[in-house]
Parts: sequence; C-alpha cells; structure tokens
Amino acid sequence: MVGANSPRWGFAVASGILGWILDAFNFFVPIFLVDVLAKNFHVSKGAIVWSITATLVTRPLGAMLLGSLADRFGRRLPLIACVLYFSLVSALTPYAPSYAAFILLRALYGIGMGGYWGIGASMVMESSPVRWRGLFSGIMQAGYSLGYLLAAVAIRMARPDTGWKWMFLIGLALAFLISILTSLSSEPYSWRKNQIAKMSETWGILFRYKARFAYLVLLMTAITCLSHGTQDLYPDFLTTMHHVPAAVLSNVAILYNIGAILGAIFVGYVSDNLGRRNGIFIALALSFVSIPLWAFGTSIAILALGAFLMQFGVQGVFGVIPAHLNEMSPAGLRSLFSGVIYQLGMLIGSPSVSIQFELQKHIGYPWALTLFEVCVIISLLFLFGLGTEKQGQSFDIA
Repeated sequence: MVGANSPRWGFAVASGILGWILDAFNFFVPIFLVDVLAKNFHVSKGAIVWSITATLVTRPLGAMLLGSLADRFGRRLPLIACVLYFSLVSALTPYAPSYAAFILLRALYGIGMGGYWGIGASMVMESSPVRWRGLFSGIMQAGYSLGYLLAAVAIRMARPDTGWKWMFLIGLALAFLISILTSLSSEPYSWRKNQIAKMSETWGILFRYKARFAYLVLLMTAITCLSHGTQDLYPDFLTTMHHVPAAVLSNVAILYNIGAILGAIFVGYVSDNLGRRNGIFIALALSFVSIPLWAFGTSIAILALGAFLMQFGVQGVFGVIPAHLNEMSPAGLRSLFSGVIYQLGMLIGSPSVSIQFELQKHIGYPWALTLFEVCVIISLLFLFGLGTEKQGQSFDIA
C-alpha cells in the first residue's frame, strides 16, 4: 500500500513541512525590510506595508486553483510546481523595476503561498501514520513560526546596502531540495483511492458539504483573530506601554516564538491521545489564564513569561488545525476544501488588528488586548463545543 505504510512516507512528510517553513520565511522577509524596500522603490513605508494586503488577498485564489489541481492530479506535481513558483517569484522581487511591479510580484506570491498550505497539509496528513497524525500536524504548523525565526536571524546577517537582496534568493536552494524530496515520495494511497474523475465534480461535492464548509470558515476566522490578536500589536504594546528597548524586544519576540513552536508540537501530539477538540480546549485554557501576565505584567520578565505561555496556547490551537481540517474534509477534495477554508479564515479575520488598535485608543492597550482575546477565546470554546471531530479516522474511506 502506498502512503503511511510505504517506506517513502517520510519523504512526503518532510517535503510538506519544509515547504511551509520556506513559505513562511519568504513571506516574512519583506516585513523585516520595510525601510530598505521603501528606500529602494522610493515610496513610503506605508506603501510597502500595503504589499502584505496584496499577498493576503490573493491567498484564497491560490488555495482554490492549486488545491483543485492537487485533488484531481495528485499531491506531488502541484506541490513541486507551487514551491518552485513562489520561490522564483520571491527571488525576482528585489529586482522589480518599479513599485508597481513589486506589488504585482507580492500578489503573485500570495497565490503560491495560499495554494501551498492545502496541498502540503493534505500530503503530510495523508502520508503520516494515523497514530502520529496530530504530532506531524503540530510540527507542520510550527513551521510557520520557525520560518519567522529563520527570517529574523538571517536579516541580522545581511548587509544593509546590497546583502538584503540575497534574502529573497536563498530560498531557491531549499525549494530544489523540497522538489527532490517530493519526487522521492509516493502519492498518498487515500488520494489514489478517492481521486475525483473530473474537475466538474468539485462543485457538486462542495455543495453537499456547504454547511460544514461555512462552519469551518467561521472557526478559522476566530482562530485567525486569536493568533493575530496576540501577536501583531504586541511589540507595539511593549514599546508604547513599557518602553522596551529594541534589543530586548527582539529577544522577547524570539522567546514567544519558541513558545509558539513548542505549543504547536505539544498540543498536536496531545490531540492524538485526547482528541482534537480536547487538545484545543487545553490550549485555549492556557491562553486564557496567561492573560494577566501577558497584558498586565509589571516587569519585562513577567510580560515575557506571559507572552511565552500565550503563544504556547495560541499556536497549540493552530497545531491541531492541519489534522482537524483534513479529517473534516471530503475525501475527494481534501486539498481544496481544507486549503480554501484556511485561507478564507485568514482573510476574513485580518481586520482584527485594526479593531484592537482602535479599541486601545479608548480603553488603553492592556484592556484592549484583554477584552478582544477574552471574547475570541469564549467564541472558540463555544464553536468547538458545538462542533464535532473525526480524530484518527481512516482517510481511505470515501
């Protein structure tokens, strides 16, 4: 049998995880180079920041396009094409002849980034042994935080005048390695058994699962608010409220990203034994009890501890998501279904940061962070409580 029982399943899992790390690395590189890119293209920093929106908007399009190809023609070739595509687009970015071309390249990159998660997650989950599915789910999702950390470390070694351009190029080497690993892997047995005969079948399957699709999009939207609401403004909160120096702020960010990586892996592993929802309930409880330290800490040490515990819980929730979404997806549309849900949730939940920022103008940073996250955590407890799960189910069943 091809798949989890094949001696080559490790190649499939490794390629799926490494691709998500590379995807995150390429996404965060421009965020660390806002000033440099603004100077290079002779625009304001705000104009460079807007490129993040351009990337975000096209991600659902990539999930739909590439996910449908992976469900029809297999995981391997679309995954290789996706990795080479977004790595090449990223490599061309610093050589864009104008700001308009730069924005276009970041939008095109979003298509690849959006398409990758659905293919990579389905390949990892379908190829993993069932007993380790949650563990590999956590490892894959932790790749996003690891990609962020690698970008932060690499940017410190880049020369501010010319060295920054290599930041966009170094991913090409890993892209070729991922392509080799993917070519050495086997198509998951569950895909071969449940392969759709023609693309037109997609819409009929989606229509039959429309209620589940809507529920899971709502779920991913709330999870996006949980993640972005605890991460994006936290550096500004530390700087504004506690006047944390840049060097210390960087160390705190590294610490809570380590917490994010450990949380995703640990809770993913726990979900294999206690169930997907129970693992998520534990992670949400940890996030909830860490709020006083995270938002109202009276010293840098307490705030850093709170941030570590918060991200351990928040990304612990995310660590279960690749397994949970794939187990809840129709057998014939696992890449498309899970990928589009993931990216739509990201898109719909993206205004959460703006809501928090406006809220802090009226009630202050600590209470704005607290009120927003308490509402999100309660909403997630309610949504997961109402829902169901299919932990450990066989993917071979149609």
